[in-house]
Amino acid sequence: MAFPHRPDAPELPDFSMLKRLARDQLIYLLEQLPGKKDLFIEADLMSPLDRIANVSILKQHEVDKLYKVENKPALSSSEQLCFLVRPRIKNMRYIASLVNADKMAGRTRKYKVIFSPQKFYACEMVLEEEGVYGDVSCDEWAFSLLPLDVDLLSMELPEFFRDYFLEGDQRWINTLAQALHLLSTLYGPFPNCYGIGRCAKMSYELWKRLEEEEDGETKGRRPEIGHIFLLDRDVDFVTALCSQVVYEGLVDDTFRIKCGSVDFGPEITSSDKSLKVLLNAEDKVFNEIRNEHFSNVFGFLSQKARNLQAQYDRRRGMDIKQMKNFVSQELKGLKQEHRLLSLHIGACESIMKKKTKQDFQELIKTEHALLEGFNIRESTSYIEEHIDRQVSPIESLRLMCLLSITENGLIPKDYRSLKTQYLQSYGPEHLLTFSNLRRAGLLTEQAPGDTLTAVESKVSKLVTDKAAGKITDAFSSLAKRSNFRAISKKLNLIPRVDGEYDLKVPRDMAYVFSGAYVPLSCRIIEQVLERRGWQGLDEVVRLLNCSELAFTDMTKDDKASSESLRLILVVFLGGCTFSEISALRFLGREKGYRFIFLTTAVTNSARLMEAMSEVKA
Repeated sequence: MAFPHRPDAPELPDFSMLKRLARDQLIYLLEQLPGKKDLFIEADLMSPLDRIANVSILKQHEVDKLYKVENKPALSSSEQLCFLVRPRIKNMRYIASLVNADKMAGRTRKYKVIFSPQKFYACEMVLEEEGVYGDVSCDEWAFSLLPLDVDLLSMELPEFFRDYFLEGDQRWINTLAQALHLLSTLYGPFPNCYGIGRCAKMSYELWKRLEEEEDGETKGRRPEIGHIFLLDRDVDFVTALCSQVVYEGLVDDTFRIKCGSVDFGPEITSSDKSLKVLLNAEDKVFNEIRNEHFSNVFGFLSQKARNLQAQYDRRRGMDIKQMKNFVSQELKGLKQEHRLLSLHIGACESIMKKKTKQDFQELIKTEHALLEGFNIRESTSYIEEHIDRQVSPIESLRLMCLLSITENGLIPKDYRSLKTQYLQSYGPEHLLTFSNLRRAGLLTEQAPGDTLTAVESKVSKLVTDKAAGKITDAFSSLAKRSNFRAISKKLNLIPRVDGEYDLKVPRDMAYVFSGAYVPLSCRIIEQVLERRGWQGLDEVVRLLNCSELAFTDMTKDDKASSESLRLILVVFLGGCTFSEISALRFLGREKGYRFIFLTTAVTNSARLMEAMSEVKA
């Protein structure tokens, strides 16, 4: 049922070192303000901080009270204030207003600003403009890698996606390069590097420059991880826009997993209060179902409940000595398992209720039709109905984007009609969102006479392939084209299945989308690893508009053990979904690899749309 790792699967590196490093550095920074101090923490940093240093650790280092950074005056009476914030302009204005209020009141205190993961020049400029730069001391807490699980590291920078892929702001690339540099310092050099996408290429080049500057640190080290693969989110938007159907993905879509934990409400905990549950490999029940297709999860949980009951029932015929052993050794474990089991059963029931109410089957059917390119008119009218019934502004946008990308842009008539209906249904304030989606290439309109496929095929019959490629390149540079159909054909993303696709015994990565579609990002990774580079994939790279942006760098490293060569670090720039993680875990089991994931943040279709939206939910 649950996928066991192959007995020969390579061991994962121990990432707890990253937590210790981050904690020690934070403590060092706090101790630079000796004595009692109050700590102001930005909301975004609270969950990551909690995973690194809990309240009792902060108290040990003389943090007296904790406050949230919000737009209201501080009530702190402490003589020393410490601010732990992301490098954002609005935070600087907030800090400046506190310092200036103290000045007006004739109060002197010490102020320290700790930027995480790094400070930006613009922030110091704002403090200077506000006239408080001399009153505060600034420091950096270079905490950019949070281990959410044994094989998942997150930078917890959800804004990376919007900043880079919409605004074209490159400031986080340095943070990313520093994070990769830290990994290679701790876990040895990466002998084989692959990547695709503009952001991937820039990050890679900056990282290599950092390595050269500190030449010799990793030289002579044994590599622990044999391969690293960098991938831009905009290489594959389709996968991120699909509804998730593996258990962990569904939990994320339904309840939002935040920083590795989820809040289960009273309807799931069957008590009167909510419960924060950490979801990782330590939760034995969750670990067995996280990568499963949802249709298998109920069966598995009920089987588990029967086994648990049988273990409880064993105590009936026990004598005193056996009973003592049972209570001291097994009972605690059984109770813990029982608690987790009832939580996950509750979560499943809640998901089922919500999905039945939404008519999930119909939705999935429409998505599959879009992926396969069938019944486009029917799918379009399904989306129109979705908009007219005002189901959800984010969901409607997601379906429109999926239609646009799979169809290489909407025909002008459809684009105008859907946009008008959307604005009438959800309000004109969404107008700017459409401009954002267009800029990012998520929701575009075909230019008149832009249905290239027919023209292209005629041209390419007349001219040799190479010249046709040049002509198509000239066309595609006019707009960022998705070419999804052509890529899908080339990489065989829609599996041809005779009869039913058996979700209990998956045959390929398509199981994460009910057998209808192999995630493009995962297929690219699979192909490049198989070929040890991009050779033979030139056409795919061209269709992805990445002709200059796919790279391979392999060093002849005799120190790399065969074990390390089966470990692959995949870096997603702009976020990755739990479905992609499940698909690659499956691929790893099939091929005898282990994948490790590093992402700027875990994402899903709703987060992607919210990042593009100008209307704050």
